[in-house]
Amino acid sequence: MDYAQVLALAKKYEPDISRFLRDMIAIPSESCQEGAVVQRIKAEMEKVGFDRVTIDPMGNILGYIGHGSHLIAMDAHIDTVGVGDPDLWNYDPHQGYEDDKIIIGRGGSDQEGGMASMVYAGKIIKELGLEDDYTLVVVGSVQEEDCDGLCWQYIVNEDELKPEFVVITEPTDGKIYRGHRGRMEIKVLTKGVSCHGSAPERGDNAIFKMAPILTELRALHENLTDHAFLGKGSLTVSEIFFTSPSRCAVADSCWISIDRRLTAGETAEFALQQIRNLPAVKATEAEVSLYGYERPAYTGLVYPTESYFPTWLIEEEHPVCNMVQEAYSSLFHEQAVLDKWTFSTNGVSIMGRYGIPCIGFGPGHEDQAHAPNERTWKKELVNAAAMYAAIPQLFVQKYAAKMPKSTENLLRVD
Repeated sequence: MDYAQVLALAKKYEPDISRFLRDMIAIPSESCQEGAVVQRIKAEMEKVGFDRVTIDPMGNILGYIGHGSHLIAMDAHIDTVGVGDPDLWNYDPHQGYEDDKIIIGRGGSDQEGGMASMVYAGKIIKELGLEDDYTLVVVGSVQEEDCDGLCWQYIVNEDELKPEFVVITEPTDGKIYRGHRGRMEIKVLTKGVSCHGSAPERGDNAIFKMAPILTELRALHENLTDHAFLGKGSLTVSEIFFTSPSRCAVADSCWISIDRRLTAGETAEFALQQIRNLPAVKATEAEVSLYGYERPAYTGLVYPTESYFPTWLIEEEHPVCNMVQEAYSSLFHEQAVLDKWTFSTNGVSIMGRYGIPCIGFGPGHEDQAHAPNERTWKKELVNAAAMYAAIPQLFVQKYAAKMPKSTENLLRVD
């Protein structure tokens, strides 16, 4: 493979990549409303020469390059969060802004930029004849912002697509990312008895019962498990609700939502039991449970799941990690920096649930995710397109034979 030629062609297609990204940004595509942007992606895949393009019943779009025996996937979620306060934006979030270096608009970094680069990597592969004994599946996944990994639960279980490895194209600040903490959405419920607020002693205030639990949760956060690479587990109370007959009554129920981040070695049951063991939880007989997710996709399909998103980590010496580092150094003549995401990605299912090796490289920066005036950098779009074009053939020719026969060890991150 001529890496200089790959990079040169990626640079040549910078205007096309930028135009395609701006077209996607211009189409509002919040979670469960991605239908129009999926159709725009389908048109671009067909235009640049993908061999086959399908849309599954959940609404994920899958574009295929090649017909070889090694199945490789690259993933970009193509839903976005909302705009937030429009007064915080200097430009229209969907019409955006462009100059010779940056593109501004909702989804630029998180994470339609990855899709733009992947599609044009497909064009580069076709133009340079880089097809080999592989089938590359470029996935535009839905509902990630709402429920990360749900789309890949569907892809693995229902589409029966199980690649040898997956490149996640979420923003990586120009680095290679090899894991991140998992997360859970936990509910803690206290129950009381309502009565008239003029005589609160007649009732049992569920809000007061929650108060010592909040104090103990804050203390628990400070004492959670740490890990040398992934960092410390964490928790925060993100929401609080109650029920009461009126403002002049004692509350008869109160519940909170906890955002729990899981480091290596922490499982769902471990995290739930930590909360159940708190003295205030026991004293109030509070109920501790996982939230679930059942929101319909834009296609109308409902695919329920529990709100548990496992931790994942691929080791530095794994062939997939070595391969992506080699592609990087061959293209850019410098060593890549290895790091991790702070936030969560579809890797929680791909590798966290199913043990399919994941590696991250994507255009854009983490600090742009969900921010007003979200931007991405054209140079990074180009570099990502070159990487995605180079990786499949490099894998087949040099690394496929080095892959572990079992992925069981990948599910253990302690």
